[in-house]
Amino acid sequence: MRFRLILAALALTGFVPVASAAHAASQSAKVSASVLKPITVTWVQNLDLGTVVLTTGTWSNATIGISRAGAFSCTSPRVTCSGAPQVAKYNVTGSNSAPVRISAPNVTLVKQGDPSRTLTLVVDNPGTVTLPNSGNRGVDFSLGGAITVNSTTAAGSYVGTFNVTVDY
Repeated sequence: MRFRLILAALALTGFVPVASAAHAASQSAKVSASVLKPITVTWVQNLDLGTVVLTTGTWSNATIGISRAGAFSCTSPRVTCSGAPQVAKYNVTGSNSAPVRISAPNVTLVKQGDPSRTLTLVVDNPGTVTLPNSGNRGVDFSLGGAITVNSTTAAGSYVGTFNVTVDY
């Protein structure tokens, strides 16, 4: 009876006997974090496809373009191209040796004076570039693109704007 009284008194005080863990286990893991410098993109030069002269008659699908490497293409016998074509060029800076994703959707070129007339520039985008090591001021990358014209394409100046996004 005395033993039961002691157990009852211990229970009232909040004491509860606890069995020790028979088999405890632990494991560690390393923690890491990568910190990157802010990324910036700066315009260097505009894309220019030059001047395109259409021939007479009814025809379609003459493509004029410049690759991001600067190779100009105007091979259709239905058009004559002149001028000094050039790629669009940008500079990106950020953390050394970091890969950078480049996003540049196709561009709608609008005829000046008649916004109902448009051409679509299909962009030639490098997709990614790798930033150089320290001491260099970023890396330049180029965007090219191609348009398709038809015998019904209205004459005039067509202008559009690249929406370029870069991120890690």
